[in-house]
Amino acid sequence: MSERRIENIHHTHITSKRKWYELNLKEVWQYRDLIVLFTKRTFSLRYKQTILGPAWLFLNPFLTSVVYTVVFGNIAKIDTNGIPHILFYLTSTAIWAFFSESITRNAQTFTSNANVFGKVYFPRLTVPVSNILSAAIQFCIQMIMVGIFLAYYVMKGMVSPNWPYFLLIPVVLIHLGIMGMGFGIIISSLTTKYRDLGILVTFGVQLWMYGTPIVYPLSEIGDGLLKTAVMINPVTMPVELFRYAVLGQGTVLPEYLVLSWIITILVVLFGIMIFNRVEKTFMDTV
Repeated sequence: MSERRIENIHHTHITSKRKWYELNLKEVWQYRDLIVLFTKRTFSLRYKQTILGPAWLFLNPFLTSVVYTVVFGNIAKIDTNGIPHILFYLTSTAIWAFFSESITRNAQTFTSNANVFGKVYFPRLTVPVSNILSAAIQFCIQMIMVGIFLAYYVMKGMVSPNWPYFLLIPVVLIHLGIMGMGFGIIISSLTTKYRDLGILVTFGVQLWMYGTPIVYPLSEIGDGLLKTAVMINPVTMPVELFRYAVLGQGTVLPEYLVLSWIITILVVLFGIMIFNRVEKTFMDTV
């Protein structure tokens, strides 16, 4: 009589312990050194192997502002409430560039870092956070040029900044940075399956700029449905608050600023939730 040998086969299933609704910000903070490394990498690679290098940080916004001055200031005759056109557009370009960079770079989080994500574990949110910090460094550098023009026009008595409100500029950056990261990681999560969204990001951000008072002041929009739509735009109030501080001109309504914060918080919470869910399986689709 033959003996039947029974073998117990054990299976080990490796999976993430993180729930889709967990923010896990403590772990992100523990990897802050990695955030610094990613920030340096993002910032240095941007202008690597270019002839002018970091000089583009000044040339790009300056040339853009010159074009805006000619087209919207001289040809379209858009009034900037007495603010010199070049200063108005330099200031607007700086704050919009920060927001648009926060979206476009984070919209490529999974597709651009698939090789790294597939080899080693670290909190994936460290990459979006580093993108925000890199955009903030770029903003600070561009503000040097804004500061030069601002000092010139202040001495000529053409601009009167609201100096106490300069303390709110970091709050504006945090506001727009969180919002940009929220929208960016939502797009990044969706593009793991739907690559068309990645192609539409640049076009969509450009359209968003014209729906935000960047090339025109909010006061130029008449009352009606159009102005209400622009006011509901969550980027409008932070931009107006920034210009109110730097240029002394801007329309800041507390109720719409609070609405902007509510939208920002909802977007970033939803973005982190979908980000946590997609990061478990994105290597199968990227």
